Amino acid sequence: MHLKQYRRVTYTNLLTSGKLNAYLADIDRQAQERFERLIEGMKQAQGITERLKEENALEWVQHLNNIRACAREIVNEEIIYN
Repeated sequence: MHLKQYRRVTYTNLLTSGKLNAYLADIDRQAQERFERLIEGMKQAQGITERLKEENALEWVQHLNNIRACAREIVNEEIIYN
């Protein structure tokens, strides 16, 4: 866990106050919401549509995998490891 390893004081304070689970749940929610927004925005910006999915499923999957990887990196940088 990043928090436990790199931010020990924060981790210890949250743990001893009983707020660690709520904090982690909130971070998880924020990360998931940001991830979904990024994916939708990137799909629109790159023209990745359901029509492409119907016409060329392999290309659609390749684009979507790339988008997800990029979104994951952004979320990790902005929310998880910040």
